[in-house]
This record gives sequence, C-alpha cells and structure tokens, in this order.
Amino acid sequence: MNKKSESGKLAGASVFTAIAASLCCITPVLALISGAGGIVSSFSWLEPARPYLLGITVLVLGFAWYQKLKPKKSDVECDCEEDEKPSFMQTKKFLGIVTVFAFLMMAFPYYGHIFYPKADKEVVVISSDNIQEVKFNVSGMTCASCEEHIKHAVNELPGIVSVSANSNDGTTNVKFDNSKTDKATITKAIDGTGYKVLGEIDN
Repeated sequence: MNKKSESGKLAGASVFTAIAASLCCITPVLALISGAGGIVSSFSWLEPARPYLLGITVLVLGFAWYQKLKPKKSDVECDCEEDEKPSFMQTKKFLGIVTVFAFLMMAFPYYGHIFYPKADKEVVVISSDNIQEVKFNVSGMTCASCEEHIKHAVNELPGIVSVSANSNDGTTNVKFDNSKTDKATITKAIDGTGYKVLGEIDN
C-alpha cells in the first residue's frame, strides 16, 4: 500500500468513526434544518457504541500522526522519490484539518444545542386554573441536542408555558394552558420529532 493511499484511508476512517460516534446527536440538528424529524431516533441505537467509536477515532488519528512524524528510513540510496512533491492528502496540514474536524464531531453533543433557536414567545394565561403540568416518559433521547429538539417542537404549540427535557432519565416536563392545547397534541408534537412518548409519569 502506498503512502498516499494509506494516509487517505486513515483520514477517512477517523472522520467516519468521529461522525458515527456523534451521529445520534447530529441528526436532530439536521432534522431541524431539513424538517425531517422522523429520522432522528433511527440513530439512537449508536449511543451505546459511542465510547468505542471515540476510542477507535483517537487510535486511528494517533497512528496516522505517528506515521506522519516518525523518522524516515534511508536504507536505499536513491533520490528518485525525494524530489516528488507529496499530494495535499499526504501533508501534515491535511492531517491537521482532519484531526480538528474529527474532534469537533466527537465534541458535538456538548455544543449541539447552540444550533437551536431560543424560544422567545409571550404566553398569555387567561386563568391560572387552566394551567396543567404533565411529565412524559420519552424514549430515544441521548444528549442535549435531543433535549433541544423536543423543547423546540413543543414550544411551537400554542399555550405552552414551559417545557424541559432530560436525556439522562428520558423525561419531558411540560406546563401548558389546557384551554389552548392538550396532552394529545403535545404527545403528537414530541412523536413528530422522531422520539417516542411511552406514557405519562405521575408527579
């Protein structure tokens, strides 16, 4: 295998595993942009494999940098390849770009929420007797991006006073004006994101 081919394959492998490690958190943002909410939960099965994919990415990048930085052997006295200019994919600059991109992908779950617009709406409540609070058990959430996706979808409904989502325990808490919306509508909005409401939790 020549060096050009090896460098390209190592770079490709590291990018692939880095993206795969955070795919479950990248898809909610892509779904928000494209409007295809149903695709989101289809990648949640990757979450248990995330630590292994991160480890593979780091190992592949480490090996690629080792190959790039190790001293070159000069067993054969031949200048035939010395004058050949390496392609961009063989340079340290390219490997540096790949490394930065891979680490940005691996860290995506920690900053993905910034891509969601902040809910800035004014809720007018006619009567405090209409205020109802419900806690849903929601499957498929794995990170902050998942939480923001659900919050964004629910906040689009009329009469929502507040909404919070927690990927750690798989819950979504919604306070709403029941004269303007209801549990069934909220459930439908959450299900429309690609996650699944499994039921209500007694507070």
